[in-house]
Amino acid sequence: MKSLGVIGGLGPMATAYFLELIVKMTDASRDQDHLEVTILNRPSIPDRTACILGKSAESPVPMMAKAAKTLETLGACCIAVPCITSHYFFGELQKGVSIPFVNLVKETASHLKENGVKKAGILATSGTVATRLFQQALEAEGIGFAVPDEDGQQKVMHLIYENVKAGLPPELPLFEEVCAGLRKEGAECMILGCTELSLIKRDFPIGPGCLDALEVLAKRSIEYCEKPLRPAYRSLITR
Repeated sequence: MKSLGVIGGLGPMATAYFLELIVKMTDASRDQDHLEVTILNRPSIPDRTACILGKSAESPVPMMAKAAKTLETLGACCIAVPCITSHYFFGELQKGVSIPFVNLVKETASHLKENGVKKAGILATSGTVATRLFQQALEAEGIGFAVPDEDGQQKVMHLIYENVKAGLPPELPLFEEVCAGLRKEGAECMILGCTELSLIKRDFPIGPGCLDALEVLAKRSIEYCEKPLRPAYRSLITR
């Protein structure tokens, strides 16, 4: 049986929700049908966005690389990281292990293409936006994109850091304002490109035309480990 390795704690609630998604999305009728998962919860890993933007000299790479090697030693066939900003470091991290990382950024772009989306809005941390992770993945699939203006990006960061990471209810009008601005620019689907935004989708109605990148990671992790996916999760864009 293939098992999944997870570098977790980035943040902790997103990791817990990722495991919930894995269980919910697997087409299983008994305990033994579910995917085997080894999670290393490492909330002490330095902040990824702060490092990317030059606001911190602490790199998350050493601790993440150590965790990846541990997961490989424990028999994982692949590694998932329920933190999108951390994907910026995947090229460096991949060199340290022989098992692959599941790249949810590329998989999200592929899912949009499979569903006929021509232009997507990107809701993510400033670090993710600055590194153009999603922009490059979308361009590779021939999909257009729109990102929030400076005011809109501040609202996204407020939702992520001052609401969800702080354990407070999200200010949904801010979310709706940013989405409305991106739709005016022609975006057909909003990418929830931060795991904290995934938690907003979990707990609150956000309307049609949204794709949760964390759900994409769960879907592809299940498929990569050769477990069956529940039919309801073949397309993940909200209706």
